[in-house]
Amino acid sequence: MKLIYGIKDKPKFSQRIVFALQQVLAIMAATLAVPAVVNGATGSQMDPAAALCGAGVGTIIYLLFTRSKSPVFLGSSFAFIGSMCAAFGGAASMALGYLGLILGAVLAGLVYVVLAIFAKTLGTDWLNKLMPPVVIGPTVAIIGLSLAPNAIADLLKSGVTEQTMEYAIELKNGIPSIVENVVTTAKGSVYVCLACGLITLLTTVLFATYGKKMARLIPFILGILAGYVCACIFYLIGNASGNEALKVISFEPFVQCFQEVKLASFFSVPRFTFLQAKGAFSELNAVYFITLLTAYVPVAFVVFAEHLADHKNLSSIVEKDLLKEPGLHRTLLGDGVGSMAGAVFGGCPNTTYGESIGCVAITGNASIVTIWYAAVLCILISFLSPFIAFLESIPACVMGGVCIALYGFIAVSGLKMLQNVDLNENRNLFTASVILITGVGGLIVKIGAVEIRTVACALILGIVVNKILSRKKA
Repeated sequence: MKLIYGIKDKPKFSQRIVFALQQVLAIMAATLAVPAVVNGATGSQMDPAAALCGAGVGTIIYLLFTRSKSPVFLGSSFAFIGSMCAAFGGAASMALGYLGLILGAVLAGLVYVVLAIFAKTLGTDWLNKLMPPVVIGPTVAIIGLSLAPNAIADLLKSGVTEQTMEYAIELKNGIPSIVENVVTTAKGSVYVCLACGLITLLTTVLFATYGKKMARLIPFILGILAGYVCACIFYLIGNASGNEALKVISFEPFVQCFQEVKLASFFSVPRFTFLQAKGAFSELNAVYFITLLTAYVPVAFVVFAEHLADHKNLSSIVEKDLLKEPGLHRTLLGDGVGSMAGAVFGGCPNTTYGESIGCVAITGNASIVTIWYAAVLCILISFLSPFIAFLESIPACVMGGVCIALYGFIAVSGLKMLQNVDLNENRNLFTASVILITGVGGLIVKIGAVEIRTVACALILGIVVNKILSRKKA
């Protein structure tokens, strides 16, 4: 798709706000999901609003390091969820766990700094030889395809949940004991969820394809609003008829927000990680530090592969090699230092978001001003209680409809890189095949505490196969 706004273009002020909101909505679900997953696994109380603020801060730092030449948003990284859980699991107290989130992100960020120094010293030509289009194209496609199950799971899931207690008998030191588990299940009809999700999807793609002027530039906002209204209509019908299956949206976030009409109902300071970690330095010890080192540093090397794939994909969209200008060393520094700063506020190391890249590609809006506004908007929103309540009330099925378009576009962007690759040649055929099958199959390799995720596994195998088959015959 031809860009409507290039990197240096500046839309009108009113348009910038709307475009920025669209970017925020595109990255919002994943950014808020990371602290929620960690909370569920560890019993911690990470604040999703703080994570949103941290994403905004990290993105601003990234933009500064890249001299406002790379239009992508940084959000909470799923790759570090295991590392974050380890920070709490190895901590003697919750306060030390929050401190561990910050120290772990600093360690991961330092890996990026070291890699940036190598990139500055050695250049990027070796990367193009290591990862030609036949390698990077299928890898980018895998970024989208590996997220497909998440989109479909959300498409069939409502925003209304119910918690029940389950009991099981487990042996502890040979003695039977009763273990309680809280199980959260989604309520509402799958068919109603599907209807809301598909209306969201169809509205998005129709406006992106046939929309005029402004409508074509904000298809995700229009799609989410259409799905949200649809869910509200089903809710009203269900409420009037007493049919609980029609209720796929929950207004509980608004109820909690406005239980008492006071200043906190409109403005509240997020529970920033550095505030939660206050006074924990005295508890820090060598064993815990080594735990953080082994949990975060290896994952940083794995995420480096995804960093490369994302920037290669974005480069093909904006028709400019971002690894040369602003340069891989700058993107790495922006990502690494941005992760450190983001974790100070929200606890989550950041990474470049495929959702943001997909948003740029589908809307044809690569204006760096939009990313700046989105970053600032994330920070402001994190202090606005009603807006956070609105974001939390958006049903999963509505976001699932949007994500089908986003993730699908990422996958197709990768496949487009294969257009000029001769797949009749066995070297190219088998390289692409290995990447696609290991990626779609969801290959994950665990080596001790280190988890090499699907995209990194597919990329590494693709590089190895391509290099083996590139050897000249004797």
